Amino acid sequence: MTLASSWIAFTILAALMQAVRTAGQKQLTSSVTPMSSTLIRYVFGLPFALIYLLYITGAELPQVVAAALSNGRFIVFALAAAVAQIIATVLLVRLFSFRNFTVGTSLAKTEAVQAAVFGTVLFGMPLSLFGWLAVAIGFLGIYIVSMPTGDQRWEPRTVLLGTLSGTAFALTSLWIREASLSLEQSVLSSAAMTLVFLVSVQSLICVCYTALREPEQFAAIGKRFGLAGFVGLTSALGSVGWFTAMTYQNPALVKSLGQVEFIFTLLLTTLFFKERITARELLGVAAIVCSVILILQA
Repeated sequence: MTLASSWIAFTILAALMQAVRTAGQKQLTSSVTPMSSTLIRYVFGLPFALIYLLYITGAELPQVVAAALSNGRFIVFALAAAVAQIIATVLLVRLFSFRNFTVGTSLAKTEAVQAAVFGTVLFGMPLSLFGWLAVAIGFLGIYIVSMPTGDQRWEPRTVLLGTLSGTAFALTSLWIREASLSLEQSVLSSAAMTLVFLVSVQSLICVCYTALREPEQFAAIGKRFGLAGFVGLTSALGSVGWFTAMTYQNPALVKSLGQVEFIFTLLLTTLFFKERITARELLGVAAIVCSVILILQA
């Protein structure tokens, strides 16, 4: 598999798993808090991430772990990414509880645009003209289908939380790439090690927070154990895709291509819930498809 086809395949896997995971995670919001929903994603995903790392590294696992834990650059970027992703996820889950959450979640999708800007300014990863067009058109497609209509309003709270969520997700992506590349191993091995390190740290943070601030949530999580396991599995599979793709390629392009998640979500809604596709949604899909074509040329 070539470099180009590898990052594209892993991104599509990630987008598909994220669409499925999000559906499961939304069902949890009615019975657990935003932090507990975030905890489920990491704690229940950790065993699957560990199994994947063992599969990728085999007998070299001890050496891979030792090399990572002795690498200062890896530790710094991985810790920063772990905290940023928790913040981004909590903010996004928090938006689901607002009546006009579509405004905030749409602004969270500025992640790809922000990753392109931060990547250029902070990490020297400029995009080509096709790359910038792909990012812009991809965001336009999400904007078309997600922006509020009718009586939904722009409220400072949802605008702020949505934008900050996008910023945190963008920085997470860039820091994951820097952490993974700092290991100087094979792409699959370094991405898997970075994933396990992040999820381990995130699980510890979320468990400690829940034990101190929301101990009653452990019982609530136990009542949704089956759904929590499903969210953990799909989260781990999606993260394998994201981490590997972002090690291969500029995160801005990965996240732009990842907006095909909307197409997967639309297909799931149409096939399983028999809902009709609106003209607005078709226009958004067309923009996303155009973005994908440009990404393949970037």
